[in-house]
Parts: sequence; structure tokens; C-alpha cells
Amino acid sequence: MQQQVDVGTWLAQVATALTDRADELTATLIALYERELPHLVHDDESMVSLLAASVFANIDTALQIFQRDMDPERVEAPAAAVEYARRLAQRGTPVIDLIRAYYLGQAAVLEKALEEGTSRIPDAEQLGRSLRHAVSTTFRFIDRVTRQVMAAYEEERGRWLLNRSAVRATRVRAVLDGEVADIGASEAALGYRLRGEHVGLVAWYPEHTDSGDPLSGLEILAHRLGRSATGGGGDPLFVPHDELTAWVWLPLSSSALDVAEVERQVSELDDQVRVALGDPAHGLDGFRSTHRQALRVQALSLAAGKESARVLAFADVGAVALMTSDLPSARTWVEYVLGPLAVDDPQSERLRTTLRVFLATGSSYTAAAGLLAMHKNSVQYRVRKAEDLLAVPLGERRLDVELALKLCDRLGGAVLTRP
Repeated sequence: MQQQVDVGTWLAQVATALTDRADELTATLIALYERELPHLVHDDESMVSLLAASVFANIDTALQIFQRDMDPERVEAPAAAVEYARRLAQRGTPVIDLIRAYYLGQAAVLEKALEEGTSRIPDAEQLGRSLRHAVSTTFRFIDRVTRQVMAAYEEERGRWLLNRSAVRATRVRAVLDGEVADIGASEAALGYRLRGEHVGLVAWYPEHTDSGDPLSGLEILAHRLGRSATGGGGDPLFVPHDELTAWVWLPLSSSALDVAEVERQVSELDDQVRVALGDPAHGLDGFRSTHRQALRVQALSLAAGKESARVLAFADVGAVALMTSDLPSARTWVEYVLGPLAVDDPQSERLRTTLRVFLATGSSYTAAAGLLAMHKNSVQYRVRKAEDLLAVPLGERRLDVELALKLCDRLGGAVLTRP
């Protein structure tokens, strides 16, 4: 019993000394978050102030546990910490950043406690016991507080999305239906410039996804794509359509969109996500048309099922998406154009890929060889063999052949015939 009292006494003294340095510790943690978790340190001055208040309150509460010999399981999260969690939820900041902040902060404060304890506790064995007790107690405190702030975050996130989504969905549907009398008022309400350059996309998770919060994941993707498309100069318009699907408009800094970058971002986020892209367009009419195109491409992707690429663009499959979302008809057309080259086997795939790249380079054997990392003679051989298998003459139906090859590349077995 005496040993436990001694440990408590030593730790109370260390905690008292650190309390006098609470402002310094707060500044240290804010600087740490600026380096490690920049999403938490927003440019908004009010958010920085709230973060500082949250950090200070958490440090003060943790130190009081040791000074007053309190049970960490009975401690409530400081009001400033709960409010900060709610504000992060409103801004769509990933909750994992918030949780990491607590454990990074715990490590930083324990390091300062070790320095202070080393100077105050002369006996090495006593220092070791004290530090073990400190680590155990702070872990229980952090576990208790993070569970409370996570609950506040999730509750606020759900409420915020529900309210914001309802207002946005009503406004957006009015724009899509042509029921907008004052464009400026709609832009202000949506926080999005309808008269600019943009591209519409539909993003969704498949049924029976194992994602815990699909809409939050899709919103994170939308903001990442928005930063990429504008160089950080504008926020996307994100409108949940149902619990697994979102309609998104990205403001563009130019009249083009890097589809390869979209594919990279989707792959990094979650390989379950699927995205259908419209063509870049301008103004209010473009806002509507690019969205309609994205919906058509989504219909085609859903019909293709798992065979479809993660990202489909109207520029690649638009002709078929406009004609039909009936995959059997598309498969029939591909077979009509490509003939035996439309068979779903490795050899035909190699020939299709070579011919597609060759045509995309302007019929340059040298350029195609460079892109495919092949010898020029090998490209020539495969192109000739592919041409021999085509059901239509390449010279007369080049555009049809290029489109059919694109569909095979993007939709895979959904438009190919079985061997």
C-alpha cells in the first residue's frame, strides 16, 4: 500500500509541475498537429482557437487525474473537446485524424512527464513504477475521452449530413428541372458556382458493401477530386442521392479533367467505389448536361456489373451509353465490329490492346512500341493479325473499331463473347 501511495505522490508532484507549463504544452501539441495532421489546423481562426481550447482542456483534465487521484473511467470529455469534434464533423474532416491527434498528444505529454519525473524521482525503480502507472492511467483516460468525442462526432456528422443534404438536394433538383429564377441566389445557397466550368460525376458503393459509412467515404473522395481538378481553388458540390450513392459536380480550372488522376484517387480511397463521369461543360446548361451524361454512364456500369472498370467516362463509352444501357445489345455490336477479336481470352486481349494503342497514337508503330514496351516488329505483327480478325474493314470503319476496342477495355467481359 505504501508503494502505491508513494507512486501517487510522485505523480501528483510531476502533474503539478506540468500544470504550470500547460500553455507551453498546448503550443507544443498545436505545432505537432500542424506537421502531422494539417487537416486539423484549419485556416479558420475560430477553429484554431477551438483546437487550442480543446488541447488545453484535455491536458488540464489529464493532469487533474494525477493531482486528485481520480478514476479515469469516471472522467467526462471536456466541453471544448466535444465541441471541436462536432465542428470537425461539420467540415467532413476524417475522424481518424481526430483519434490520431489524441494518441500523438498522449505520447508528447508523456515525454514531457518523463523529463520532469527524471529530475524529481531519484530512485530508478520508483521512477519505473511511476511511469508504468502514468502510462496505464493516461491510456485509460485517452480511451475514455476518445470514445466520447467519437460519439459526438458521429452524431453531429449524421445530423449535419441529413440537414445539409435535404436542403442541397431540393436546390439541386430545382436547378436540374429548370426551376431556377435567380441563379445568384442558388449559387449562394449551394456554395457552388453554377455559371463556371464543371464536370458531373456519380459515385457509389455496390450493394452489400462492407464500408461502415459509405457517404462519408464518397464525400472524402469528392473533396480530393475537387482539390485535384481546381488546384485547391474550389469546393465540389456533393449531394447524397441515397445511402450508397452521391451526385457530385467538380469545378474545373480548365475545360479538361484528368481521368487517370480520378482513377488514382479512387484506387487509393477504396477499390469498391465506382465513378461515372460526364464530359466537362460550361454554365447552367452544362451543369445539367454533364450530370445527365454521368447518369447514363452509371446505368451502363451497373448493367456491366463487376466486369466494369472502377471509373467510366462518357468520352469513352458515351456513344453506347446514349444508344442503350442494354449490355446484350452492346455485346452484339462489339462482336459485329470486332468479329473473332471480341473473344474473351488472353490472346485476343493482347491483340486488342496492341491495336487500341496503335490507333490511339495515330497509327504509329514506333510510338505504340514505346507505350507497350515492345519491339516495333512485334507491334506490326500483332496489328496485322488483329486486322485480319476484324469483322469490318479498318480503313472504312476506323471510328467504330476504336470505340469497340475502348468498350472492351473499359467494360471487359461484359461486352466480350465467351471462348
